[in-house]
Amino acid sequence: MATIDELYKVRLDKLKSLQKSGVLAYPATTKRTHSVAQALENFTEISKLQKDIVLTGRIMAMRGHGGATFLDINDGSTSLTTDGASKIQALIKEDKVGENGYKFFIDHFDIGDFVEIKGILIETKRGEKTIEATDYKMLAKSLLPLPEKWHGLQDEEEKLRKRYLDILFNPEVKEMIRKRAVFWNSMREFLVEKGFLEVETPILETTTGGADARAFETHHNALDIDVFLRISTGELWQKKLMVAGFEKTFEIGRQFRNEGMDAEHLQDYTQMEFYWAYADYKQGMKLVEELYKYIIQKTFGTLKFKIKEFDIDFGQKWEIYDYQTLINQYAKIDIMEASLPEMEKQLQKLKIHYDKNGFNKTRAIDNLWKYCRKNIAGPGFLINLPVEVSPLAKRDEKNTQVTQRFQVIVAGSEVGNGYSELNDPIDQAERFSVQQKLKEEGDQEAQMFAHDFVEALEYGMPPTCGFGIGGERLFAFLMNKSARECQIFPLMRPKT
Repeated sequence: MATIDELYKVRLDKLKSLQKSGVLAYPATTKRTHSVAQALENFTEISKLQKDIVLTGRIMAMRGHGGATFLDINDGSTSLTTDGASKIQALIKEDKVGENGYKFFIDHFDIGDFVEIKGILIETKRGEKTIEATDYKMLAKSLLPLPEKWHGLQDEEEKLRKRYLDILFNPEVKEMIRKRAVFWNSMREFLVEKGFLEVETPILETTTGGADARAFETHHNALDIDVFLRISTGELWQKKLMVAGFEKTFEIGRQFRNEGMDAEHLQDYTQMEFYWAYADYKQGMKLVEELYKYIIQKTFGTLKFKIKEFDIDFGQKWEIYDYQTLINQYAKIDIMEASLPEMEKQLQKLKIHYDKNGFNKTRAIDNLWKYCRKNIAGPGFLINLPVEVSPLAKRDEKNTQVTQRFQVIVAGSEVGNGYSELNDPIDQAERFSVQQKLKEEGDQEAQMFAHDFVEALEYGMPPTCGFGIGGERLFAFLMNKSARECQIFPLMRPKT
């Protein structure tokens, strides 16, 4: 069997032969008249006309029979009436394209090449819908052979590294990408229909805000300043828009967290955040439940899923979970009364691994909750989160130790986070001060003191509900795959 290098040399020689004969191997234009899907959808009508049409696509298979060669041509088009087919058979016959034309095709064309086929639509004796060529044209010469359908790209890392080939040969991956588009577009549809205005906010920031996370840092040469890639989708910026008089805004965009990677966590991913003036967290929960049901039904056509070991029905009544009660139930500790040493002792007893660098009460509570969270099926809302873990949320008016915050819980994970936004500038400044101190003591996930944001609050911000969904995780859950698999082109370590 020839090596890749040997096959590459053979194809390179074919490319040189094409160029020597005056044929463009990579022309800019094509005379395509129909997509493959259109040709298949309207096959009967077009074939009756017995007139030439022009189809294009990649050669996925070649079969020679004497003076005839059959090709499978795929152009990536889709059809609802032909089971999503984007492949058609093409027939190159010596008596149709001429002896020289047929020999030229055999000598220069390979599986993987992009071609233009001019001809009429016919149905073979075996009932195969086919375009019988009267002429052909090279559109792009492939120099590397495609992997064999059943034997190539078996390694999972290689599939992600060469995702374009995985997509080409794996209809499930292509369908996942289409579903991903429906998922985000339906979210946008829903919010626009509800009167929200889509906005764009900065990705580069001098102060990160809106989440507890470690940021990516870089240097801005033109301004000669250090900047960070945002860790939220414009939370502080969108709340400044509430100060500016907007009532409803949202953003769908990329955010970045320089943290660990696992089946649910990525460093570079898409998130949606909305902000709704004159609304509180209870109104937010109602809207969010409606939003989730809308996008899930629209994307998958059902509200019932098997996620991890849980049977999830998003159409059922959503539960309400109390933060303190759940931790007491599963971790056997009262976080409102326990000291930091007592929490640390319980973490060790439960064999919960945690980062001791910059360890504090906030991190202790968070680690205890994450241990308990895995037991909750959902769908439901977690409420009454403590002030210590909610530096941007408004305190509850009856119990000032907790906040008006809610998290969407599905299959033991958090897949959405919102709250009545803190709009008291004095309270916000005090909480930022606590966070800044924690950061200086080594807590890399603690928030920075956002002075510009506090100043904006001092001008006045109306009561506001904000919500964010890291849709990559929810989408991955619904696809029953890891978050990394559900990105079109996940970040990969370069080959050495």
